[in-house]
Amino acid sequence: MSSSTLQGQPAPTSAAAPASTYHKEVSPLHHTSHQSPASTIVDDTTTAPPSPSTANEDGLILDSSGGVPKLRSALQDARDSTGAAKGVLLSLGWLDRLLSLFIIIAMILGVVIGEFAPNAAQNLSKGNFRGVSAPLVVGLIVMMWPILTKVQYERLPQMFATKRLWYQLVVSLVLNWVLGPFLMLGLAWATLPDLDDYRVGVIMVGLARCIAMVMIWNKIARGDSNTCAIIVIVNSVLQIVLYAPLAVLFVNVISNDDGFRIDYSDVAIAVAIYLGIPLAAGVLTRFFVLGVFGRDFFHRRFLPFFGPLSLIALLYTIIIIFAEQAQHILDNLGPVFRTFVPLVLYFALMWTGTFALIWWLSVRYGKTEWGYQMAVVQAFTAGSNNFELAIAVCVAVFGVGSDQALAATIGPLVEVPVLLVLSWVAMFVGKRLKWDRGLEASQRRVKQRKQQEAVADLEK
Repeated sequence: MSSSTLQGQPAPTSAAAPASTYHKEVSPLHHTSHQSPASTIVDDTTTAPPSPSTANEDGLILDSSGGVPKLRSALQDARDSTGAAKGVLLSLGWLDRLLSLFIIIAMILGVVIGEFAPNAAQNLSKGNFRGVSAPLVVGLIVMMWPILTKVQYERLPQMFATKRLWYQLVVSLVLNWVLGPFLMLGLAWATLPDLDDYRVGVIMVGLARCIAMVMIWNKIARGDSNTCAIIVIVNSVLQIVLYAPLAVLFVNVISNDDGFRIDYSDVAIAVAIYLGIPLAAGVLTRFFVLGVFGRDFFHRRFLPFFGPLSLIALLYTIIIIFAEQAQHILDNLGPVFRTFVPLVLYFALMWTGTFALIWWLSVRYGKTEWGYQMAVVQAFTAGSNNFELAIAVCVAVFGVGSDQALAATIGPLVEVPVLLVLSWVAMFVGKRLKWDRGLEASQRRVKQRKQQEAVADLEK
């Protein structure tokens, strides 16, 4: 999902500049101070790796023990001093900060339009593209376009550079494409056994792995933006290949519900249209603007105006969906609110389990390959979903008036506040956990040795 906080700008080199002034676009791979003596790759320039007291390209001063990084600027430190929760909220742009409110308003506005505007549903459904109305097709494609323009595809070859990144990719693939979908499947059946339509919609949400909003949560919780961006690129490609077969597997085979036999070709075509077209448009837009106007113009001028289109299109899409389903929603408020339950449980369980797993790996094998930043990257990548794609596919396959589309639409309303809270939880817990006991033991031994040497010198 797109956001105003994803509007990228090159980070300044001065450690004194306020981090809030610059919004760095995520780039796939950098070598942090605890990884390797290799130089840091940032925006096609080569610089020395940051020292423990120097901020990296994300404006973070890395913790020597693999814990929560510190923010660079005095302004951000002042914000943090007012409380971690307030600092998290201030880290969001105003659009992101009010996104849940905007979604609620869009839902209410849609219901009001559908209920009281004469012939609203009939007029909104005019025009047809593979069973989806023309206004909705525009909204579904436009809301994905800015998201996929912000990903740094030119950095993709660097993913082969380090062993650490391969570890993260393997863990991410297992969490995102095996554990995550099965967890959502189990929660959907456990909490919605009697609501077949809504259950299928929730399952479709679980199959859509997050490819953009995760970068916002990662930035707020001070995760590694470069590793996060690589995972986003990989998930973007895998969703085109895997979403359709997994949807058939989970709905037709595992759930084995004769009332919902989805056709592979229908899902594949929907994914190709609502993910393939925006992906192609995003790649072309990115390289055209970068090639013609340069990187500075792209970050400072283009993205601040182009990026918010995604949120506008999301709200526009929600208004249309709720306008077309106004009476249906008013008659089924109970099932609508019950759909919140599996989504909230999924975000909480998947995030907590992943964060705990990476912490355990960090304690056991050291911070060099793991640490707090990797825990943030993996937890938010596994614990969030690409609800835009789920909405698009459910509308295309089941229809805009379906319960499946309605269930998918509830996704962003739940995800934004839950993961915002978890961003604060990550920093709160991360500062209180030990991330590399081997390093701490080594430091204690060095300290004891120095003390022994000092005592020996005194005795002499």
